[in-house]
Amino acid sequence: MPVAGEGEDASAIGDAAFVLLLREHGTRETAVLRAMELVPREWFVPPPLLAHARRDIALPIPCGQSMTAPTTVAAMLGLLNVQSGSRVLEIGTGSGYVTALLVYLGSSRVRSIERYEGLARAARDRLGEDHAGTTVETGDGLDAATIGEGGFDRILVNGACADVPAHLARALAPGGRLVGAVATERGMRIAVVDRAMDGGFGRRLEMTCRLPSLTAGRASVL
Repeated sequence: MPVAGEGEDASAIGDAAFVLLLREHGTRETAVLRAMELVPREWFVPPPLLAHARRDIALPIPCGQSMTAPTTVAAMLGLLNVQSGSRVLEIGTGSGYVTALLVYLGSSRVRSIERYEGLARAARDRLGEDHAGTTVETGDGLDAATIGEGGFDRILVNGACADVPAHLARALAPGGRLVGAVATERGMRIAVVDRAMDGGFGRRLEMTCRLPSLTAGRASVL
C-alpha cells in the first residue's frame, strides 16, 4: 500500500526538477516558471509518451504535428511578457499546452487558432471549463480575414515563417507585442515585434530555436 502523500512528494520532486531544468537553460521569469510548474505537460502529451513529458524535447502529436520543447516554450513566453488581463492571440493550438500556460500567466482572453479540427477539438476537451475566456477555433491563422480587426495585446506564433506576417503585426494593439520564429541566414531565430503607442513597429531577433514551419490554410482532413 502506498504511503500517504507519497504520490504528492514524487510529483513535487518532479516539478522541482522540471523548474530547475528551465532555469538552467536561461528561464528567469518567475511567472513563467510558476505557470510551467502548475500546468503539467503530462496532461497534454499522448499517453504512450508520458514518460518523456518532462524531457526537454519536442514530442509528436496527431496530425503530424509536435509539442515544442519546454525550454523553447519558456523562452518564447518569457519574451512575450504576458500581463494580467492581456488579450492574447495564439496561432497554432497544437495540444493546447501553451494555451493553458497563457491562461495561467494572467490572460483575460485567449483566442487560439488551429488548422486541424482534430487537434482543436482535443485541445478544447483538455482545457475544459477551467479556462474561462479561452476559445479554440479551427481556421487559417496565416489568413488576414481569419484574424479580423485584431486589437490584441499579445500574439504568440507557435511556428516559423519566412518572415513575420504583416497582418499579424497589424493585429497588435498599440503597446502590444508579437513573438514567433523566422528563418535567417544563421538559422531559425525567435523574432519579437513591438507596436509602439503611436502605431509604429519595432523588431528584433533573439536566440536560435527549433520550431516547425507553419503551413497556410485550414486542413481539409483530420
